[in-house]
Amino acid sequence: MSGDWGTITVGRIELRETFTVTESGLDTRDLSISGQEATIDLTRAQLVARHDNILALQDTVVAVTFTDKPERNGYYTVKSVSADYTEWAGEVVTSDWKLDLTRLGTQGELDLQSRLTGAVRANQYSLAGERWHAPPIGHYGYYTGSTNPSSMTRTGEDGAITVYRGVPATFSPRWGCDPTDYMQGRVRFRSAGEELTGCDHECSPSSWQLSNGLVNVVPSASASLDVQAYTGGGWQSKLWRVFSDTSTEVTSWDAVTLLHNEPEMVTVRFTKGLNPGRLTLDLTLRRGARFVEGYLRRGTADTLTVRLATMENNTAPASGEYVAASGNDGAGNRFIVGSASNFTPHASGGVSKAATTSLDFFLGVVAGGGSAAAGDAATVLRDQYLAAMPEVVYGVRR
Repeated sequence: MSGDWGTITVGRIELRETFTVTESGLDTRDLSISGQEATIDLTRAQLVARHDNILALQDTVVAVTFTDKPERNGYYTVKSVSADYTEWAGEVVTSDWKLDLTRLGTQGELDLQSRLTGAVRANQYSLAGERWHAPPIGHYGYYTGSTNPSSMTRTGEDGAITVYRGVPATFSPRWGCDPTDYMQGRVRFRSAGEELTGCDHECSPSSWQLSNGLVNVVPSASASLDVQAYTGGGWQSKLWRVFSDTSTEVTSWDAVTLLHNEPEMVTVRFTKGLNPGRLTLDLTLRRGARFVEGYLRRGTADTLTVRLATMENNTAPASGEYVAASGNDGAGNRFIVGSASNFTPHASGGVSKAATTSLDFFLGVVAGGGSAAAGDAATVLRDQYLAAMPEVVYGVRR
């Protein structure tokens, strides 16, 4: 941003702060803000992404913070949104936007409630999994009624994030968070370098990034996926190959679609034409997770495989469920890959399933390898994959 303008941050989006906000206080306390973004300060691609991101805010609950009006920091519902896109040929592109917000409360008035709904992932091993949850970095007062979960800390690129383990199924966790902290540790999806809000976007199939600060997934020139783990103060890379049949590796994608895009969880669908038919790969990443979840599907049955690009010595428990490295790599970690379905371990380190139209899996890291913290052990990651719950965040007055 140029000049002396402050900023308004609405969810993921940073906008130029205007001089005036309009407020009303009838049955609800409403706040209206408007402004303009232009290619004077932004590139054309940045402006288009910001315009689309603003429109994606409709009906969402967001943290809103002001540089120059911090007394209005708080949590709001976006009641309505509009933006006029204007192309001044050869000169400037502008987006004139307006947001009408309904105030839910400040961090002192409001709890955030995470409703963790759904069932344990159906699996072939009769395992109950482990219910877990990771609020934003900087939250406080995590409350689950009469039963307290245990907790652990995982340190990623954004800092230390608390992961709660054994969250009771009978209570939706409540927690407090300053609006300025709410986006810390979030899951991000970037297309062509721009972080996206909502799902209504044209995404690049060759330039994208899915990250939560602990796991970072990007395309690779020499494999299907580059799945990186943040340990030891930096990113450690593992290349993975995805096969649509017994011998065909997917090295590029025809299209990328955002299915779900919230700070606590992002799901992205990748589509590949098989001529005829198609293969889809859904990747899901959650806040605080050490692994990315995958779901591979094709229309006609064949052998589906996800494996390391370079073989590492590996082992699997007698009961199945996952494959992990049998020794530490150069960064002191061990890869892990598993599935809720019966599968055949791949010799290079991976999972394979014959005569099927679908394969679920997770790819991650046992951080610390043979000396991993209790909450990062291979069996815990397996259990957390099986009991990863959908999450919806609401504002609840204290």
